[in-house]
Amino acid sequence: MSILTRDGFHALQAEACALLDKSRKVTNVLVCAGTGCIASGSMKVYECLKDACQKRGLQVSVQLKEEAGAKGIHLKKSGCHGFCEIGPLVNIEPLDILYTHVKAEDCEEIVEKTILGGQVIDRLLYKLEGQTYQRRDDIPFYKHQERIVLKDSGKSDAEDLMEYLALGGYSAFEKALFDMTDEQICREVLDSGLRGRGGGGFPTGRKWESVRKNVSDIKYVVCNGDEGDPGAFMDQGVMEGNPHSVIEGMMIAGLAVGSTEGYIYVRAEYPLAVERLRIAIRQAESAGLLGDNILNSGFSFHMHINRGAGAFVCGEGSALTASIEGKRGMPRTKPPRTVDQGLWGKPTVLNNVETFASVPGIILHSAAAYRAHGTDGSPGTKTFALTGNVVNTGLVEVPMGTTLRKIIFDIGGGIKDGKKFKAVQIGGPAGGCLTEEHLDMPLDFDSLKKVGAIVGSGGLVVMDEDTCMVETARFFMHFTQNESCGKCVPCREGTKRMLEILDRIIANEGSPEDLDMLENLADTISTTALCGLGQSACKPVLSTLRYFRDEYLHHVVDHHCPVCNGRKRRLEIKEDLCKGCGKCAKNCPMEAISGHPRTPYVIDNEKCIHCGACWGACPFGAIDAIEEEG
Repeated sequence: MSILTRDGFHALQAEACALLDKSRKVTNVLVCAGTGCIASGSMKVYECLKDACQKRGLQVSVQLKEEAGAKGIHLKKSGCHGFCEIGPLVNIEPLDILYTHVKAEDCEEIVEKTILGGQVIDRLLYKLEGQTYQRRDDIPFYKHQERIVLKDSGKSDAEDLMEYLALGGYSAFEKALFDMTDEQICREVLDSGLRGRGGGGFPTGRKWESVRKNVSDIKYVVCNGDEGDPGAFMDQGVMEGNPHSVIEGMMIAGLAVGSTEGYIYVRAEYPLAVERLRIAIRQAESAGLLGDNILNSGFSFHMHINRGAGAFVCGEGSALTASIEGKRGMPRTKPPRTVDQGLWGKPTVLNNVETFASVPGIILHSAAAYRAHGTDGSPGTKTFALTGNVVNTGLVEVPMGTTLRKIIFDIGGGIKDGKKFKAVQIGGPAGGCLTEEHLDMPLDFDSLKKVGAIVGSGGLVVMDEDTCMVETARFFMHFTQNESCGKCVPCREGTKRMLEILDRIIANEGSPEDLDMLENLADTISTTALCGLGQSACKPVLSTLRYFRDEYLHHVVDHHCPVCNGRKRRLEIKEDLCKGCGKCAKNCPMEAISGHPRTPYVIDNEKCIHCGACWGACPFGAIDAIEEEG
């Protein structure tokens, strides 16, 4: 096989651009092929649209390399559009029409009226407060976002390398490869102010520079795609919607630090992300953009995918590298740090999916351009998974420093059923609760640290007035205790004791002394635990004690909570809305939900503790709370 040269790359990119320009002269139909929409039946919609077009003699092209004739369409599987609440979604260009809640039986009408007739089907458009929206970007959910990492997700074919090239893909890698030194790459990333999007917020450029300066016969680049927070799916959305951006970011990191081997560690629960990454790697290798002697430069880079078994602790760096090595995923004491002794004891760059996906834009457009977004101390944008008791659930991207009020009320549409906002859990089990007083606080690394919370990977679980915050704290402590690897005593035993106390308090059998014990245990665990999981495990308890102490006192003094004891609440899953994706069952800490894929699931209210995990996990709004007389 002949080696692709730099000139050959330019020719390939020009070919891709020409094909994209031609495709824009015909109708482009993008069917959302993210996990949420697939669970809602979007692949059936895709096949029905294809059949309906072919039945009418329309030439259907599914990739840029296949040109549709004058009487034809391009039918594409896009990544996640983000607005999970209204899927399956179908976007039609150049008419600029977004159809929502599309079913297979709608396809004939879409082809006949819209694709052939140019008419808009009003009933399939998004409606809000009496207003109908035809264009995706006019919908408030999208209008208030600023998409950089997610800019092409939902607007391009997630499985087509040529389309990625036509949109500028791998240009940043080419620039770094031929026009920059390793030191200049690290300096550009450092000057951008990019901080790790996996939770810690450590400056990415500093990490890369440490590995670059380390002298070693081999170095590694590792991508952490082991996103395990309940209700979080940011990395999943990026890997499914734009996998080449992650690969390109890792290749640039390889250039910067002198590595030829890259590993992506993905949760086994993300089969579609794994499939899309594999397709992307195969395509890049076939094109000569990945492998040996890339673009005849002498630089080689090889990519590997490792699937994790779902252990939350494997999101921690040393546990993750141990898992790749075939060992049990358990953290180790530090130092040495991963930058000195990471994968197989060699210097390793370890960043998460969103961090790597941010790098190509920085290299291509400059550090200054990246700093134009976000705040001084936290530049750039951040993706958040917005779930819970909010009208519009989904994947959003906003500049760092955006307020909770804008995310929850402008983008999220406010609280469901006209209820009052109570709190939002940010950062998953390692994060903390924020309240009404924090709605106008900027969401950035430094501001959140001051109030005892963290950005984390980006999960936002919204809670309304009917949520008992003691139950919420117990849910997250149950999750953490269950996910503890057991290596260190403070996490293994301390979280167990805290969970026992919280169980006692919820049962209205606790005492005021239990609150002091919770705080003392939390202080000890946070100070002495081995890794970040244990060190931050108590944040949900401490933050709820700080902002909702009255609810704890209701349980331990009055032995009656007006929120969770003042009424009986039976949870049900609406059969007409449930798509059988199983996310509710996977996130339920009490194993109170059962069912089979693609059929409606059922809640056992004898086991249910009303913690809200299913609300946060369900992308379709299928969970309903039925009030009963107490």
